[in-house]
Amino acid sequence: MQKSYNPKDVAGKLAKGFLHNPLTSLLGVFLLLVGYIALEVTPREEDPQIEISGGAVMVVLPGATPKQIDNIIVKPLERRIKEIKGVEYIYGIAAKNVGIVNVVYYIGENRESSNLKLYDKVMQNMDKLPKGTMQPIVKPFDIDIDIPIVTVAFYPKDGSNISQVVLYKKVKYIQNELNRIKNVAKTTLKGEKKEQYNIQVDLKKLSGFHLSMGQIVKSLKSLAVDVPDVKDRTKDGKLVLFGVKNAIESIRDVQNLIIAQYMGSPIYLRDVADVQIGENIQDFRSAEILYRKNGKFDKSKKQITLTLSKLKGTNAVVIADKIQERLNELKSELSNEGIRFKITRNYGVRADEAVNELVFHLLISIVIIALLLVFVLGWRESLIVTFTVPAILAVTIFVAFMTGQTINRITLFAFLLSLGLLVDAAIIVIENIHRHLHDHSSVNKDMDEILIEATDEIGAPTNVATLAIILTMVPMAFVGQMMGQFMKPIPQNVPVALFASLVVAYIFTPYLSRKLLKKPKLHHHEHHFQKDALESKKDEK
Repeated sequence: MQKSYNPKDVAGKLAKGFLHNPLTSLLGVFLLLVGYIALEVTPREEDPQIEISGGAVMVVLPGATPKQIDNIIVKPLERRIKEIKGVEYIYGIAAKNVGIVNVVYYIGENRESSNLKLYDKVMQNMDKLPKGTMQPIVKPFDIDIDIPIVTVAFYPKDGSNISQVVLYKKVKYIQNELNRIKNVAKTTLKGEKKEQYNIQVDLKKLSGFHLSMGQIVKSLKSLAVDVPDVKDRTKDGKLVLFGVKNAIESIRDVQNLIIAQYMGSPIYLRDVADVQIGENIQDFRSAEILYRKNGKFDKSKKQITLTLSKLKGTNAVVIADKIQERLNELKSELSNEGIRFKITRNYGVRADEAVNELVFHLLISIVIIALLLVFVLGWRESLIVTFTVPAILAVTIFVAFMTGQTINRITLFAFLLSLGLLVDAAIIVIENIHRHLHDHSSVNKDMDEILIEATDEIGAPTNVATLAIILTMVPMAFVGQMMGQFMKPIPQNVPVALFASLVVAYIFTPYLSRKLLKKPKLHHHEHHFQKDALESKKDEK
């Protein structure tokens, strides 16, 4: 009786261990299912988030000139901040009463650690700041939430007479509503016009009463003074509150403000100025929207843009969809008030399209490989190799999800880059199995023995070749600056995919070959025909 083949390499041992294991098919289904779930739940982005660190240090010294600020605040701070490791460049600004030092770290420096080092360095040198300097403000950059994923433009409908102030109040309400959506981070408004009292002074009347602008400003400031509540407790434990009611309730309150006396009579603000309530007429900044109507560009309209950003590592597609869903719920309410909106930027749609497009090209590449193998090896062999590709990608995507990565253009580029390498192991295994099945020495061998021997035979060289390819990807992990941040998904995912390709090829290729492949039917008769021919030649001699 012939002895069964004893595998020497890990490839043969894996093939032998899973060849008749009832859990092998369940493992294959489980891998595909886990990969699909990981593909759906892994956050999607158009581009990978890049680590950018930096901040600004603002120091106020009342009464100081720009030259003094530069000499005693900005330059000393620059010298101290240069002592921090990882700082790429420093840019100082000196203005009247205030100095600002902008700090930028090398790309790739840990943001939290960089912010802490900057704050510590400023606090350590507090004693070196001149007398009278106010507490420095350290404002770090927050690049993760500063870039919006959705921008929405709100503008009046045609024929609507809604004012900019009313539009601002409504958009402010919508801002608060959208800010409640999970994982929405920073929200800002651009082009808004807030409500205020506008006081337009008549300089001729002001001169006629022998008054100055300083007197008017001083009187107005008296209205803006906050009078704090006086809080105390009585002997019996009761809390006594003293408060002063807000002095400004209407335009009349501002108009009746006494700014001076002239010949024994009070001079009111209304005597020298026109007081109105409305939008901030001193803010000349505005935002306009130009949209297409009936194939032609209509006249521009003033609008307010609401920007929304997301938390780091969250799914831009899901958040953008939730924002759009909530806006659609408010659409009828806004329309009744004469307001329309237009989503001018949707990072979620762009990210989803970019990912879907690359997934589509990934599928095309798999089909091309499958068709090529049909002509080279056969349709059964092609089917076996084709199955291993989604299984390998499933493992890779799941590992990426567990390590906190996102699916973006660079991640999928890494998959496309490694796609040709992923099928190498499976093709090598199936080709060797195909060769063994058609070899004359395998006529009397059992099918299981052929599969195990064929897989074990190519194990060592395939392992070394795959390891060599993995090692060529490792140096990419040490590339710095912007290019290193952009290339990071390649050394993170390609080695995982290549390692998974080995394991999947050694487990599933022999298993599926046992299910789909058979020995050639004429193989045994051809062997005996050749044997009889040799014997007849011997007899003739």
